[in-house]
Amino acid sequence: MRLGLTAGQFGRQMKIPYELIQEAENLGFDVVYTAEAYGNDAIVPASFIAARTSRIKIGTAIMQLPARTPAMTAMTAMTLDALSGGRFVLGIGPSGPQVVEGWHGVVYGRPLTRTREYITIIRKILAREAPLEHKGFHYEIPYMSEGATGHGKPLKSILHGRADMKIYTAAITPNGLACAGEVADGVFPVWMNPEKVDVLMPHIEKGFAKSDVDKSLDNFDLAPFITTIMGEDVAACRTPIKAMLSLYIGGMGARDKNFYNDYAKRLGYEEAAVKIQDLFLDGKKAEAAAAVPDSLVDEVALVGPKERIQERCQAWMDSPVTSMVLGAGQPEALQAVAEVVL
Repeated sequence: MRLGLTAGQFGRQMKIPYELIQEAENLGFDVVYTAEAYGNDAIVPASFIAARTSRIKIGTAIMQLPARTPAMTAMTAMTLDALSGGRFVLGIGPSGPQVVEGWHGVVYGRPLTRTREYITIIRKILAREAPLEHKGFHYEIPYMSEGATGHGKPLKSILHGRADMKIYTAAITPNGLACAGEVADGVFPVWMNPEKVDVLMPHIEKGFAKSDVDKSLDNFDLAPFITTIMGEDVAACRTPIKAMLSLYIGGMGARDKNFYNDYAKRLGYEEAAVKIQDLFLDGKKAEAAAAVPDSLVDEVALVGPKERIQERCQAWMDSPVTSMVLGAGQPEALQAVAEVVL
């Protein structure tokens, strides 16, 4: 089992928790991840973190695919990997239609087709076996279609990248998980219950079966995000997690197209998912958070006193999960988990 940490840099002010990251590095955490939505980007903070650490890997969880061309993502990844001494882990994802079309102003298209094409192009760039060429649904390289000058030519990266750089995707839908299993080196479920891995693994294994290489959990990283809050008052520790879950289940998407709401239903919370969404979309955000069941929080997060958190860690260690990516703001919480897991 490996441990990761999310940098948790979202907010009105751009802040990076350097002391927490340094503690994670000292404890032997494998990687720290940055993220982006529609505020800060993921790469600039990752660069700052890389400059102030020496051993821990730096990854993105995630970079949004529609925000950059595949070549630009490959260039960024190769550059940061070179400057960090080979410590970069590339995490990418298609995001959702509200952000893609509402923020980036580009068509959402076919997210899984885009993911497959994107990873294929990046791997070609990293391998440098031939000048880059690709013709797919989303990407044509060199571009020779409507409006082209006709002067485009296949190119090889000047910078020599690392061909074995790990590429992860974020996924919770059945097809997204299968896509990850097929073309990626790992997957980030936004949250999961370690005792209900059947919600995820059959789809990931379906992707393994379609892969061009031999795939298993020996060479594929199942790396869920696990919010971790330590304190004596369990109910108080649950409160901010309920607010987060209600935002995702209730408001991260339209009423008829919310991947997180569908996922909560597959985890066994169909009635609660409907209620949370109805309340949230009606503007009753406090009531939506209160409607998140205690049991859902306890299943997908680590909350409460040190002993309770450490006891719950065993369920994760007994599962097929290969990396626990903690979302934590307390050094003592990192220490508590590391004592058991590492």
